[in-house]
Amino acid sequence: MKPERRITQTLRLLLCCLALGAACPAALRAQLFEDRLYRTDYRLDTARTGELRISVENLSFFQNNEFAGDVAPGYTLPGLWLRPKLTFQPLDNIRLEAGLHALVYHGAREYPNYSYQNIPSWQSSGYQRGAHLMPYFRAQMQLRRVQLVLGHIYGGSNHRLAEPLYCPELNLSADPEAGFQVLWDAPRFHLDAWINWESFIFRQDVHNEVFTVGLSTRLMYNAPEAALHVYTPLQATIQHRGGEIDEGQQSTPVSTLTNGAVGLGLEANVNRRVLRRVFAEALVLGYYQQNGNLSPLDKGYAAYAQAGVRLLNNWQLRGGYFYGKDFISLLGLPYFGTVSTDHEGGLFGCMRTGFLTADYSRSFGRAFALGAQASLYYTAPGTLTATDGTRSHVEPAASYVFGVYFRANLDFLIKKFGGK
Repeated sequence: MKPERRITQTLRLLLCCLALGAACPAALRAQLFEDRLYRTDYRLDTARTGELRISVENLSFFQNNEFAGDVAPGYTLPGLWLRPKLTFQPLDNIRLEAGLHALVYHGAREYPNYSYQNIPSWQSSGYQRGAHLMPYFRAQMQLRRVQLVLGHIYGGSNHRLAEPLYCPELNLSADPEAGFQVLWDAPRFHLDAWINWESFIFRQDVHNEVFTVGLSTRLMYNAPEAALHVYTPLQATIQHRGGEIDEGQQSTPVSTLTNGAVGLGLEANVNRRVLRRVFAEALVLGYYQQNGNLSPLDKGYAAYAQAGVRLLNNWQLRGGYFYGKDFISLLGLPYFGTVSTDHEGGLFGCMRTGFLTADYSRSFGRAFALGAQASLYYTAPGTLTATDGTRSHVEPAASYVFGVYFRANLDFLIKKFGGK
C-alpha cells in the first residue's frame, strides 16, 4: 500500500473517532482513572499557611503484562511505593516538602543502585537491600497563576501526556521526576514545562549525563463546563544524552531525541443515568533524532486516535488505533512505536496497533482510591528487521494487561505556627 493511501486511511479513522465524540452534548474531564490513582493536586491551600504536617503517600499495585508476539517481553509488577514526608507552608504562596521515596517489589531482596526509568538491568556492584530508597525534596512557589517547582516535580501522569508519549506504567516503576517545573493555569490555557534530570555526571565519569525536557499544553476553545468542550493538546518530550565534562570518557556519543504531538480533543457530557460522558481525541505524532546515532532511525511519524465513554461515574471504556512509520517513542508503551524490546535492536517496518481498555476506579473520601484496569492490544502482521539486516515475517498477536491498584494519601497536622 502506498504511503499516501495509508495516510488517507489514517486521517479518515481520526475523523470517525472525532465524530463519535461530537455526537453528544457536554463535557467534563475525561481521565477519571488517572486522576484518582496517579495524579496529585499541585495547588497551594492558604488555609494551611504556617502548618507543619506529616503525610504518607502510597500506591500499591499488582499488574500482569501478558505480551505476545515480537513487540515486547511480558512480566509482572507486584509491589508498592511509599513516600513519607514532612510538609511546611511558611507563607501563603510557598510550600516545602522533605522525606523519602521507597519502591518495593514483592519477593525482591536487593535492588540495583541507580535511577529507575523502568525495570532496570541487574548489576553485580552497587545495590540497595530491602527497597529501592532515595531522598525526596520539593520547594514550590506560587506567583498568581504560575507555579514554580524545584526538586521533585509533579511528574508522571500529572503531565497529561498522550499514551504514545508516556506509558502509564511508569507511575508504578519510575523514580519521582526531579529538576525544575513551571505550571501555568489560565481560563483557556494550561501549560506544564519541565526538565527531569535523570543522570548526573562527575569529572571522568564513564556514563552519560541524561535529562528530559518536556512540554504539555492544552488550548481550550471554550470552558470545560460547556456543552461540548473542544481543545487542542500540544506536547513534546526531548531527551538529551551527553555532557560537557570530559565528554570523551563517556560510553555513548552525544545524542538528542525528540517526540512531539498535536491534535484535537472533544469531551461531551451526556449526563444520563448510565452514560455520563463521551470523549474522543486524535493526534499526529513525530519523532526526530537531532544528532548522534543512539537510535537507528533519524525521523518518523505516527497517528493516534481514541474514543470512549464514562459509565456510572466509576467505569470507563475506550478504544482506538495507532499507526506508526519509523516512529520511536522515548517513554511510551512499545505497542506505540516501531522498536522491538523483545528482539534487541529489531525494527518493524510499521506498527499498527488496535487497543481496548476498560477501567474501574472509586474514591473513598479524600484519602483512598481503588482501581482496576484491563487493556487488550492487537498488532497487525508486518516485518521485523534485525540488527544484522535480516527480515522476518511477524504474525498478528493479541496481548493484554491487567492490574489492580490502591492509593492512600494520609495527612496529619503536627503543629501550626503563627497567629492564623
